[in-house]
Amino acid sequence: MQRTIEYRGFEIQIELQTTSKDMFDVWFRIEGPIAPQGVAALGERIKVRNGPFSRRWAYLVAEIAGQAAIDVILGESE
Repeated sequence: MQRTIEYRGFEIQIELQTTSKDMFDVWFRIEGPIAPQGVAALGERIKVRNGPFSRRWAYLVAEIAGQAAIDVILGESE
């Protein structure tokens, strides 16, 4: 299962993998219009730790993790 969310000009691609009935491991990948020097994780698949999660929580924690990563890359939004 996949979902793509736009945030501050970047895309957060979320992918769920079933681990057991109604439980999922989750990964996210950030794609964007710029690739700042020193940011090695752009375009890489990153697993969210401390799973598995329910479907709803998996999407939520991956979205928040992706947004936090983008905020670190771009700095605080105004």
